[in-house]
Amino acid sequence: MLNKIEQWIDKTNTDYKSQRVCCSQFKNEFADFYPLDFLNDAFYVVVNNIPKPDFAELHAMGLSDFIDMDAAGITYKNTYYVLPHMLDNLRVHFHELVHVAQWAELGSIAFMQRYMSEIQQVGYHNAPLELMAYELDAHFADAGKGINVPKYVANSL
Repeated sequence: MLNKIEQWIDKTNTDYKSQRVCCSQFKNEFADFYPLDFLNDAFYVVVNNIPKPDFAELHAMGLSDFIDMDAAGITYKNTYYVLPHMLDNLRVHFHELVHVAQWAELGSIAFMQRYMSEIQQVGYHNAPLELMAYELDAHFADAGKGINVPKYVANSL
């Protein structure tokens, strides 16, 4: 199942490659949180509908609520997708970049396995990978002291 999802993710990222925008455009806003080399290798795509792998197997695993959830954004590897009305929301970009760091640190299969397991066990809102992203984006939104997010993620996982 994880390989099937990864193939879907790779196809999705390839299909949208020409629409990607490099996150280096946030180098000033996120200077104290994300190194420029990290931002240079992270991208976002504005979409009208958030792409999600809607496989019957995922519903059978109890992930229907997540698949059917109205999300403002979603991250697949080094690319995240956001809705048009979230384009100027720095907190959403910050949040999704935390997930980019998590994907990079854990690797694709391990990230998907952990993320799905957390949602199955404690639900989306209590999943540790989500809680980390929400805590860090709240810290940023509250003008908290800068921290190197990719290093923080690596040390926290």
